[in-house]
Amino acid sequence: MSIIHVGRLSFVNSQSSPLQKKLRPRHISFMAMGGVIGTGIFKGSAETVSLAGPGVVLSYALAGLLLLVVMGAIAEMATVYPGLNMKDFIRLALGERISFIIGWLYCFMWLTVCVIEVIAAGSFLQFWLPEVPLWLLSLGCAALILAVNLMSVGGLGEFEFWLAGIKIAMILVFIVLGGCILFGVLPGAETPGLSNFSAHGGFFPNGWTAIFSALLVVMFSYGGSELIGLTLSETQQAEKVLPKVVKSFILRVVLFYTLPILVICGLIPWDTLSEQTSPFVQVLTSAGLKGAAHLMNFILITAVLSAANSGIYGATRMLHSMAASGEAPRVLGRLSSKGVPVNSLKLSGLVLVLGAMIAYVAQDNLFRLLMAVPGFVVLLVWITILLAQWKLRKNYPAEPSFKIWGYPFITWIAVICLSIIALLFLFDAQNRISIGVCLGVMAALLLCSFRLFKRGSRS
Repeated sequence: MSIIHVGRLSFVNSQSSPLQKKLRPRHISFMAMGGVIGTGIFKGSAETVSLAGPGVVLSYALAGLLLLVVMGAIAEMATVYPGLNMKDFIRLALGERISFIIGWLYCFMWLTVCVIEVIAAGSFLQFWLPEVPLWLLSLGCAALILAVNLMSVGGLGEFEFWLAGIKIAMILVFIVLGGCILFGVLPGAETPGLSNFSAHGGFFPNGWTAIFSALLVVMFSYGGSELIGLTLSETQQAEKVLPKVVKSFILRVVLFYTLPILVICGLIPWDTLSEQTSPFVQVLTSAGLKGAAHLMNFILITAVLSAANSGIYGATRMLHSMAASGEAPRVLGRLSSKGVPVNSLKLSGLVLVLGAMIAYVAQDNLFRLLMAVPGFVVLLVWITILLAQWKLRKNYPAEPSFKIWGYPFITWIAVICLSIIALLFLFDAQNRISIGVCLGVMAALLLCSFRLFKRGSRS
């Protein structure tokens, strides 16, 4: 293992890190897709549609544009600083204190997401096993995810590739099947045409401003895309691979969200969707395709487990990176013979078990309560990434092979938009408990940072 010294800061060089560099471009792309396409689309889409109606597709499109800027910033910095990951960029630009706070917040976010995903998987399993308690099903899902993450990173990447591939393939099938029903191509199915887009209050039934209210949930859905920034330590020639992956990744994410929601709103009146069941299952059941609904429920389970799998990867790799830089207990950086941060995985497993048990006492409100946590933290992480890129751009040691267009104007427009959405989170009455938890965690991390980094920067 070697050390990179940049100014007064030191970084573990991932080019010679004990982490195994076995992730391929298809692995990192699908792992990021796995983190993005999960509960947010399969279950959370019912809530976004209830907030803005069919016009919610504009919320997803706007969030997609912001995501494009953030991902472009990560790709640009990766071409200039090979061997460093997303957290290292933040540390280099904004200092150890900000890096410490954002790093732990990011771990907190991913572990919260994983709890949401395993509980969602348990609720989908209740479609077939209604008599089994939710907490028990969720606990079984958590055990499966932890077992998968004990594999080597190459095996983990391959497992996630196929797991994410299943749900991506089925989203495509859903889009095609739903489109055929919508336009009367499928014989025997009732065809509403485009009437549901204009009836029931129109395309913007709650006003055009509702698309901004829906952004609070949409940000949770898109969170996880920045996971690509953590795969740099386990990807060969990441500085060359990442820009290519980002270019194709953004379009896929936006299309895989907007097109299914257009199908859902076209086939079922937006104000009849139930938040208790996945809109995907509701659509297929209402179309009389009950067998297809069972198949889709299986896909939903694989989808949320895939998202939880990506989340555990993100949390453990962030903890490992922080342990290597002295921002977390060194014991969390210990690797198994397969290159897995085993103690970080144990900590993540403990949180998953506790989260599954929480479902025993608060399952009715747990999803809505927890969902605001990752949404708010994602905003803070994205803002920090953009600020890091803005500050580092002035003093790059080499000319980047990939540049984000419209700099610095596009960067600051994205920062302002994300900041406004963060303020909406703060003043949303439904999110008071969740945001209170986030602010409490931030305050505790801030106090810890002053204790750890008393005098300037510490290598």
